[in-house]
Amino acid sequence: MKTLVLHHADCLRHDPGQHHAETPARVSAVLNGICDLPGTEALPAPVATLEQVSRVHANEYWEQLVELEPPGESGEGQVVALDPDTFLSAGSIDATLRGSGAACFAIDQIIAGRAKNAFCATRPPGHHAEAGIAMGFCLLNHAAVAARHAQAVHGIERIAILDFDVHHGNGTQAIFQDSPEVLYVSSHQMPLYPGTGHENDTGCGNILNLPLPPHSGSKEFRSAWSSGGLPALERFRPELVIISAGFDAHQRDPLAQMELQDEDFAWITTQICSYAQAQCGARVVSILEGGYDLDALASASAAHVSALAD
Repeated sequence: MKTLVLHHADCLRHDPGQHHAETPARVSAVLNGICDLPGTEALPAPVATLEQVSRVHANEYWEQLVELEPPGESGEGQVVALDPDTFLSAGSIDATLRGSGAACFAIDQIIAGRAKNAFCATRPPGHHAEAGIAMGFCLLNHAAVAARHAQAVHGIERIAILDFDVHHGNGTQAIFQDSPEVLYVSSHQMPLYPGTGHENDTGCGNILNLPLPPHSGSKEFRSAWSSGGLPALERFRPELVIISAGFDAHQRDPLAQMELQDEDFAWITTQICSYAQAQCGARVVSILEGGYDLDALASASAAHVSALAD
C-alpha cells in the first residue's frame, strides 16, 4: 500500500492578500517538493460535508463564514478581515472544506485498507481554529474534524493528535481539553503567537505541551519528544494518529526563531510511524499546517512524506 497525497486546486483559491505569509504559493511549493516521491499516490481532496464540519464547529459560526466570503468573480481581489491575521477571499470556503474533506477521506481510505497512511497537502491550515473562532490564518480545524469523523463513522475510541508546528495549536487544545479519549501533544516555541501552550495546561490529563525557547534546535526538539511526547503516545495506545505537520520550526522560517533542519522532521515522522506501526496498524494521517519559507517548506515536507512512505 502507498502513502496518499491529497490535494485540490481549490486550495489555491484562498488568497488572504499579496503581503500575507499564508500564500497560495505555499501549497505549490509543497507539491513541487513531494511530486514523484516513491511510494506515494496522489488523489483529489473531496469537500467536507456539513455533517463532518458540524461535529466540531457550530452551525452559526460556519454560516457566518459562508455569508462573509466575498462573492465569486465579482469579489476577486477582495478580502474580509476576521481578525488582524485571518482573512476570507473568494474561494476561501471551498479551500478550507477541501482541507477537512481530505483529512476525513484519508481516514476512510486507511481504515478500509486502501492506503498505508496519508498526507493532506491543503490550505488554509487549521490548528488555531476553535469551535466558534477563526484565528491564526485558520478557518476550520481539520485535525479536529478528522478526529470526530473517525469516532462517529468508524468507532475509533482513542485518537492521538501530535503537533510539531512552531506555534501552539490553541484551537485543537480548546476543542479537546475535556475529551479524555483524545491525546493532544504539541511542541512549540514559547514565547510566540498565540501565547498558549504552557506546561501546566493539561486539560483532563490528555494534553501535553512541550514548549521550547527561541533558538532551540535538533537537540532540544528531539529531547522533548523522546522524553515526553513519544512516551505519552506509547502510554496512551491510540487506535489512530493524526499529525498537525507544521514546518515553521525550520531554521529558515521567517515567523519564528527555531533552528530545526529537514532531518528533524524526518526523524519525528519516523518515530511517530514506528509507534503507530506497533500500536494501531500504522494508521497515520498528516495534515499540513504552517511553514512560510517556500524552499524550507518544500524540502521539509519532502523529508516528512518520504518518512511516511518508507
